[in-house]
Amino acid sequence: MTKTQIPQIFESKNIRSAWDDKEEKWYFSVVDIVAALTDSDYQTARKYWKVLKGRILKEGNELVTNCYQLKMPAPDGKMRLTDVTDIEQMLRIVQSIPSPKAEPFKQWLAEVGRKRLEQAQDPELSIQQAVHDYKRLGYSEKWINERLRSIEVRNELTDEWQRSGVSESKDFAFLTAILTKEWSGKTPTEYRKYKGLKGQSLRDNMSNVELALNTLAEASTTELSKQRNPRGVNQSAEVARQGGKVAKVARQQLESQLGRSVITSENAMNLKRLQGDSESDEQIP
Repeated sequence: MTKTQIPQIFESKNIRSAWDDKEEKWYFSVVDIVAALTDSDYQTARKYWKVLKGRILKEGNELVTNCYQLKMPAPDGKMRLTDVTDIEQMLRIVQSIPSPKAEPFKQWLAEVGRKRLEQAQDPELSIQQAVHDYKRLGYSEKWINERLRSIEVRNELTDEWQRSGVSESKDFAFLTAILTKEWSGKTPTEYRKYKGLKGQSLRDNMSNVELALNTLAEASTTELSKQRNPRGVNQSAEVARQGGKVAKVARQQLESQLGRSVITSENAMNLKRLQGDSESDEQIP
């Protein structure tokens, strides 16, 4: 299953989701849906789903057999397998959960499905939706523009890695960890822990400067890879280190001028305040 993970939000609850381009359908984390409908935390929702899944199996229902397992970021920041299913099967699961939120959630699911099909026909709609979502969460115009640029650069990098013979998701994660460690001094896992994150996107919790440096590292890696034409994971790893070093030098030059580190423990909860500080106007040398 080729998929692009795109988190969704239902009544302030994060719903881990993935869009399958080949099948043109959504897959949603069942545990996240349970948490939203029962207004419970992650661990409680996991236990609820385990009991419900067992009951469904005993009834001979095919719902559970139609669930896939997909690696998604867990609350501890690690990529872990979790049950996911499509909209049709999710609607049937929702019927098994007594909740006053069931009907609003069904409407939400239908709207998510409709929007994605429209966006597939018109990519500009997808961009507009992303801008709307980030604005709703309180991000500044400048940060949003940088974030959209970072998505474009990331896609170019993953395309280049695929051209170089990298195909496994674990290898993409391995190369990303090398690149991030090189420029920031932290692996993505260490970075998330430093910012106090659980399952949230690291990039969505970066300051303007952190995001710009990460984008520089990924763009540099892409250009170096095109020039050096590495083959396989090991050769691509060395190129990722070199691309990360480009951003590392830029970070060190900026920090020498500021007299402080630009790697911050602040996350999205504080990001709005950060963007009001002088840091938002700093330029990368």
